[in-house]
Amino acid sequence: MPNQQLESRVTKQWQDIGFQGDDPKTDFRGMGLLGLENLLFFATEYRSPAQHVLSHSRHPIYGYCFAIVGINLTSMAWLLLRDGTAKTYIYNTSKSLPSIRLFHQFYSYLFYEFDRFWLECKPRDIMEFSTIKDRFENNIRVSLQDSSTTFRIGVSVDEI
Repeated sequence: MPNQQLESRVTKQWQDIGFQGDDPKTDFRGMGLLGLENLLFFATEYRSPAQHVLSHSRHPIYGYCFAIVGINLTSMAWLLLRDGTAKTYIYNTSKSLPSIRLFHQFYSYLFYEFDRFWLECKPRDIMEFSTIKDRFENNIRVSLQDSSTTFRIGVSVDEI
């Protein structure tokens, strides 16, 4: 939310972007700085898609906690990298030695596509998150089995 001045480090404003409470540090425990860096990369490098995803996260029926979902997707991206599943993406996308930027781009793709998938699933409520996330991860794993897989964020904006 680049057009809003942050009132203080501990403020209810954090809840507006999907943190659980007034202090975002408590939500980063699982993924630490990598979770923060991924969120910042997505919001700055893919500003319009990130704002689009944020607007979906606020949907009155299909909404979800943007930041918390983002941190969970950092965990998924890290797991896919660590277990070797993401090597297809890395090899097909990198023109030189892989860098953290490539990981951030992979994460950004996952976040953008997860949002699309979440809305397609039309969940009853946030309690379906784990099931939908697992289905999404399985779809990504299947896609990564294709040796020609590359991921790009498609910036077409759909209204819901």
